[in-house]
Amino acid sequence: MSKDNDLNDLAERAGALGNTHRLTLLEILKKGPLSVDELASRANLSLPNTSRHLQVLRRASLVEAQREGKYVFYRLGEISEYKALIAALRAVRERNAAAVRDLRLDYLRAREQLEPISREELLSRLKDDAVTLIDVRPESEFSSGHIPGALNVPLGLLEACIGQFPSTQEIVAYCRGPHCILSFEAVAALQALGYKVRRLEDGLPQWSAAGLSVVTTP
Repeated sequence: MSKDNDLNDLAERAGALGNTHRLTLLEILKKGPLSVDELASRANLSLPNTSRHLQVLRRASLVEAQREGKYVFYRLGEISEYKALIAALRAVRERNAAAVRDLRLDYLRAREQLEPISREELLSRLKDDAVTLIDVRPESEFSSGHIPGALNVPLGLLEACIGQFPSTQEIVAYCRGPHCILSFEAVAALQALGYKVRRLEDGLPQWSAAGLSVVTTP
């Protein structure tokens, strides 16, 4: 087989995976062989549509068909190969998501108007009641553990909670750590509204690991 033919063949097989309905059928077939009727029902597809997708998968050698009486049953061609393909696709997705997140973090860091605050400085300012501390994680995470004195203001509710913040007091936002964008987003939004705001240099996991007090909400 020539190189061009080989690449064309690979492209055809890869293309067979490029459809949500076909991936759904493959996921269903992981549990064992099924008839076209049963596959159509479980995938919530019409019989003709299911048959068309199965033919594409069969040409790509991803499924095999066997007739039993008047019914045709399909099964995965090789489940270990399929699992390896899906694992590879997920790895690419995760790598891409991490790259996008890192780019976003770099962008937000570049826009920061003030240096992040350290744990030591935050502790001192909390003792002096000189700062408003907000935890911008979801409520469920806040309830599981948070810095004493923090207000829970999930990022999506930030605008609605603006009135809670003293306009003359500095705000400090924190979230899950230095690689989480929630506190960056909160700082950018509040700075745009004219508030003096910084973020904690790390997050709750690092705060807890340092042996500092963490409280939970029943």
